[in-house]
Amino acid sequence: MVKSKGEEGLVLLLKHHKIPFHREYRFHPVRKWRFDFAIGDFPNLTKIAVEVEGGVYSQGRHTRGSGYSADLIKYNTALLDGWKVLRYTTNQISFAVVEDIKLLINRSKQ
Repeated sequence: MVKSKGEEGLVLLLKHHKIPFHREYRFHPVRKWRFDFAIGDFPNLTKIAVEVEGGVYSQGRHTRGSGYSADLIKYNTALLDGWKVLRYTTNQISFAVVEDIKLLINRSKQ
């Protein structure tokens, strides 16, 4: 699978800030759902996920009816299982994303 510029940019930011992560993390035992990124080290993931939503300006899968509906089921299931899911477009990947992740990591330690 080809990774987006946003995903590759986030990899660089996470590595630079020494935030452990896993790509394409399968979070559901039955469904084949994956998060673009799961934050933390195994086995103690912090249950923070980051999704980089592509194609938002080109009517990609995440913005069309069936794809959007499927995403809602995925994200709601993740929430019910205790995951905190941060969602960004490719254009939003920046230092601010790292700050959001750090904020959630700190809150999970409290």
